[in-house]
Amino acid sequence: MSSTLINEALAGRASGLLKLSLNGTAIELSADPMQRTSDLLRSQGYLATKVGCDAGDCGACTILIDGAPACACLVPAAQIDGCRVETAEGKTKTLEALRAAFLQTGAAQCGICTPGMLMSAVALIEAGGDVTRTGIENALGGVLCRCTGYAKIIDAVMLAAHADVSKNVGKPSDSVAAHAAIGARVIRMDGLAKVDGSEIFGADAIPDNALRLRMIRSPYHCADFTLGDTKAWVANTPGMKLVISHEDVKGDNAFGVIPGFTDQPVFAVNRANFRGEAVAAVIGEADAVAHFDIENFPISWSKREAVTDITTALASAPLLEGRKNNVLIEGFVKRGDVEQALSEASHQLTGTFKTQHVEHAYIEPEAGCAERVGNRIELRTCTQTAVMTQESIAEIMGFEKDRVRVVPTAVGGGFGSKLDLSIQPALCIAAWLLDRPVGGVYQRKESMQSTTKRHPSDMQVTVACDNNGKLTAVDFFGVFNTGCYASWGPTVANRVPVHASGPYYVPDYKAHSKAVTTNVVPAGAFRGFGVPQAAFALESMLDRLANKTATDRLQFRINNALLNNQPTVTGQVFSQGVGIKECLEALIPAWQAANKKVADHNARDNHVKLGAGVATCWYGCGNTSLPNPSTIRIGINVDGELILHQGAIDLGQGANTVMAQIAADTLGVSLSQVTLLGADTDITPDAGKTSASRQTFVTGNATLAAASALRQQLLRCVNASEDSTLELQAGVVKISDANTEHKINLTEHDRGNDYVFESQETYNPPVSALDENGQGTPYAQYGYGAQVVELSVDTQLGTVKIQKITTAHDVGCAINPQLIEGQIEGGATQGIGMALMEEFIPGVVENLHDYLIPTIGDIPDFEHHIIEVPDACGPRGAKGLGEHVLIPTAPAIINAITHATGAEINQLPATPDRVLAAIKIAQVD
Repeated sequence: MSSTLINEALAGRASGLLKLSLNGTAIELSADPMQRTSDLLRSQGYLATKVGCDAGDCGACTILIDGAPACACLVPAAQIDGCRVETAEGKTKTLEALRAAFLQTGAAQCGICTPGMLMSAVALIEAGGDVTRTGIENALGGVLCRCTGYAKIIDAVMLAAHADVSKNVGKPSDSVAAHAAIGARVIRMDGLAKVDGSEIFGADAIPDNALRLRMIRSPYHCADFTLGDTKAWVANTPGMKLVISHEDVKGDNAFGVIPGFTDQPVFAVNRANFRGEAVAAVIGEADAVAHFDIENFPISWSKREAVTDITTALASAPLLEGRKNNVLIEGFVKRGDVEQALSEASHQLTGTFKTQHVEHAYIEPEAGCAERVGNRIELRTCTQTAVMTQESIAEIMGFEKDRVRVVPTAVGGGFGSKLDLSIQPALCIAAWLLDRPVGGVYQRKESMQSTTKRHPSDMQVTVACDNNGKLTAVDFFGVFNTGCYASWGPTVANRVPVHASGPYYVPDYKAHSKAVTTNVVPAGAFRGFGVPQAAFALESMLDRLANKTATDRLQFRINNALLNNQPTVTGQVFSQGVGIKECLEALIPAWQAANKKVADHNARDNHVKLGAGVATCWYGCGNTSLPNPSTIRIGINVDGELILHQGAIDLGQGANTVMAQIAADTLGVSLSQVTLLGADTDITPDAGKTSASRQTFVTGNATLAAASALRQQLLRCVNASEDSTLELQAGVVKISDANTEHKINLTEHDRGNDYVFESQETYNPPVSALDENGQGTPYAQYGYGAQVVELSVDTQLGTVKIQKITTAHDVGCAINPQLIEGQIEGGATQGIGMALMEEFIPGVVENLHDYLIPTIGDIPDFEHHIIEVPDACGPRGAKGLGEHVLIPTAPAIINAITHATGAEINQLPATPDRVLAAIKIAQVD
């Protein structure tokens, strides 16, 4: 570090002159010597340097300083004086090779961690490091990814180091011919921007001239508060422009995601009901907000007694108005007579289980920017739902819907939490009042304090079977801590009873759930909507029941797997498409090999024991018993360009690519001829929210219908047959029908509209409401899957190491196998975290240092079996997948721990202390 710059910083001087090489170009920058290098680079337009934590925990901001990787958020600007600095925007040969490899292997999903991964990999390769799996894990271990499961990142680095792939960066290959896109492992349509640093996320969309916003939040779980003279504070605080509170909300000071449950205030009124709840916001110039000190803000607090756990909440007086006995809602499904079935059962077992708060831990914090444009408000933000956000903002602002435009940015991970509003209402209110662009980015602490979590649960489940090992009854009761506001609590409470049977035929069944309100952060949507919790309980009990009946644990599941023409627990019967048995049977070789390995190893009486576990999943795709439409528009303009208006938010799961593949194959053109217009409420119709594994199924069907209708228009225009082939050319559509060739001159058909030919179609899955016993048709399709986990347990330390996960997931039709594998690996990795390490404790764990998620070194080998049992309702038979893949992982891990040690784990996460305690109990028993 320059001694001159150090002296300037210590003397309090505002700036110094930095001289450095940035991506090979010598530059000079004027900067505060103690400014974070990440902030400095971003202020200069180098937005590929992402900021996820400002604490060196996530590694997203990794750059190279003189060839060595460093977290730019921890490096003062003075330290790069005279240095060679490289960012992910660079053009080196190694970086180009890595970009190509990341595209080819599918190593970039949402893309927010990709720059940090790339730069760490560049350092490894250019230093001549150990480019083996171990070497890559060591080199990239400081960069967190929440999407991919890391496996394909390892593959990409290996490929870049050992093969010449640098020339392969680009769009999906033109070699993907007409009618060949579905089933192809094509690279992402939006992949290039993810690997070259040009992808625009929420924080990247904030213009330089924007004011900045910072929330004022409750430091207590429950407290009354009083705002002081905020106008005087603004007048006496340089750079500050405005303070907003509930008084500035001109529409409804409430938001939510389910009609009848819009109960969360934009800003609390007099009382805050959870730690982190927003009570006001300050808006000012960027520097003033960056140096804002809450201690000087005029607010006073009166702490109140808080109830944070389920047991106390059910035993106490109501905490929130309208919540009788602190119960938000109950869910119920009953089929047959479970009490009689249990009384007559040959074998039955009962167990109690407990799960934890789980943080979404996406690497991109909530962010965005709002601007007043004439009589409208325009919002650019990271969100999982464009239209639902538009509708909510309109209600809050007191506007008609068409006065709000929402343009989603790229989303750096969502997993459910970015369905809910967060910073967006405050940005819109402030921008409207000040008539200036206003941007904001949540700090990691406030993101973790204030955004939704996975529901903690207390569950009891009884399972029973006959002497042949056939299930006869399941009785489930679960209580879920939904926090102080509704969010997706009603969805969880209603989805869990439908799914708590697992994908098995259960003649007599009862499931009852309660969502209970407490003074903690709201629990909401998180990959599985409560089903992972229920699966942990059920699958644990099925292992115990199989052992009691001396039945192989995998075979027990095969014997009880739901089949076509058998009723589910809601009485729904599928004549085709039930693929769980095929999934389980695909795992037989891996299961047998794993159990033999376990037996051979454990016979040597080593204190490190091996275990194998298996568990299943099923998941209804889309909303439970509710309308669930998606609409897609597609057109051909006068120049012969095919434009797909694709409003389904792509969080990294691949909706942009999947819809393009469906559109290309259905229309009969090359994939490279499809141009995407992404979600924007002004130009794309409503494709619904990205959640509940609905996009491939629902929006995929809408895409298929729209492309089919467009194709029919073209064929009818020249009276061509169904077997004709299409080719788009400049200003012409060429149609070949047997030995006849037709050409549609687009100029001759042009009527001055956006498109010469276009189609817009909607698909809404056929579902029905459930009756008082939960009988009916909650979903038009389910997806199915199963996983085998192999692991080791150190019985002296209680530590668990996952060695291999073998997966079998029924996707109906594998539209893009590479994207499928990426979803499975990412979901399973989140399941590892849920099972072994992740636990959000309100008021205690509020950063990515204390909240542990799996790193690249925690990831096992994967082996995948993609099962294709076509669904009658799916596009080309396809089923949803994204939510399903997390569900079986945690129970399979827990079952493997029990297999290894005999210890029964009834509470997640299975941390070393809990594993050791369970082992001691097992040894006594």
